[in-house]
Amino acid sequence: MREGNRIARAGRVVVKIGSALLVDAERGVVHRKWLESLAADIAVMRTRGQDVIIVSSGAIAVGRRYLGLAEGRLRLHEQQAAAATGMVRLAHAYQEVLNAHDLTLAQVLMTLDDSENRRRYINARNTLDTLLRLGAVPLINENDTVATDEIRFGDNDRLAARVAAMVSADVLIVLSHMDGLYEQDPRQFADAAHVAEVKGEISPEIEAMAGTEMSTDGSGGMVTKLAAGRIAMSAGTTMVIADGTAEHPLSRLEAGARCTWFSPSANPKTARKKWIAGSLKPIGSLTLDAGALKALNAGKSLLPAGVTDIVGDFQRGDALSVCDPGGKEIARGLAAYSAEDARQIMGHKTGEIETILGYRGRDELIHRDDLVLS
Repeated sequence: MREGNRIARAGRVVVKIGSALLVDAERGVVHRKWLESLAADIAVMRTRGQDVIIVSSGAIAVGRRYLGLAEGRLRLHEQQAAAATGMVRLAHAYQEVLNAHDLTLAQVLMTLDDSENRRRYINARNTLDTLLRLGAVPLINENDTVATDEIRFGDNDRLAARVAAMVSADVLIVLSHMDGLYEQDPRQFADAAHVAEVKGEISPEIEAMAGTEMSTDGSGGMVTKLAAGRIAMSAGTTMVIADGTAEHPLSRLEAGARCTWFSPSANPKTARKKWIAGSLKPIGSLTLDAGALKALNAGKSLLPAGVTDIVGDFQRGDALSVCDPGGKEIARGLAAYSAEDARQIMGHKTGEIETILGYRGRDELIHRDDLVLS
């Protein structure tokens, strides 16, 4: 079975589009035919029932030309102005090509901080999960108009990896002008060996293979892609770096185009459960009745009706200990409600939540995907 079938088998895929692929560097316009071919590839994936999220660069590259900004490295405030101008045009272009396949686009503006702040992380994850469940194709643009770290340090690749980890993606596809990782810079060494796969983790030896070049408009070279690979692999997401310059880049990749695979030792579900169980310190606890304990052991979520006591002052997304009727910890999980709201709905049926709180939240206090039994 060829490696490209990893993509066809993936339930959820994040595609990162590099600026150089999407935008004509001289004219500052979107490569329309290329984008149309990408949309056709995405339509095939959606027909197979796969979830697809796009993380796109290119707003600065498009916007700078419309504002008449000179060639060369822009000052920070000029980059932000260019991003504000280009973002609208990029989203419109994506909308048009996807609409031709009856696909609905949903734009989401994010920063790296959104993926690191627990509250915003939970909100973003829930929004993306909802959009995917409703059949939309989320388009994530880095919010360069208000955030500067991504512009300064070229972290669009890392943002894509954070998004992939956030939504438990099976595969992160990083499309750029490079067809993967080489042991040496192939522009300087004609006989540089191509690396087909990196397994388990990115070692110092692998890191030493990366160059440092950054493009005028793009987000960076192999250094940022390896940083993205580390994030993705730690979350159990497979990453692949591939040359996307030709039309139909995703179908070409599936057909066996040369690339570099970064294969983690765990899958997204296993990695997330490990993170919850071992990396987060609980700041509160829930005590269950016998019925809720039985439900959890059967692989179900924790509902408010089965909670008899709550300890701690926590917020939505915080880690909690889950205890049996005798007070012994039997699980850990992430809270879907704050302590204040949880105390109001504990012992009540799911159908009563909206009446009690005045808004419709999640049915569970802890969803089974956010729960790990001890």
